[in-house]
Amino acid sequence: MLLLKRILMSLLIASLQALSIAAFFFYGVACLFSAKLIAEFKRYQLERWRCLVGSLEIAGALGLLAGWFFPIFTAPAAAGLTALMACGLWARWRIQDPWYAMLPAFVLGLINLLIFFTDLPTFFDLLSAESRPTSAAGS
Repeated sequence: MLLLKRILMSLLIASLQALSIAAFFFYGVACLFSAKLIAEFKRYQLERWRCLVGSLEIAGALGLLAGWFFPIFTAPAAAGLTALMACGLWARWRIQDPWYAMLPAFVLGLINLLIFFTDLPTFFDLLSAESRPTSAAGS
């Protein structure tokens, strides 16, 4: 039963990670090239940050994707995307957008927060494994 719970949790996290990768890659590219998002950033009075935000969203998506092959990337990418969504919530709150306009940033922030906390033990295990001295062969 415990094994089944672990498998289901792993599938859930992998699915949420895939959703986050797709969403942030899509929104990152749109942020860089979409006339609608260019206008949105003007409305937020943050137009000078648009290219940085779009680039960070793409970098975060690529970090989560890389995390499937190199797990040390998952937690930092998820943390960065969570922080990005917190900033997005603040930007929308500042211009007094309705709550439902904040929902995508809120949900994506929670998803990445869950990914971050789920992956944190793996991240620290990998960090501590890299910092351990290796024994010389034959000694």
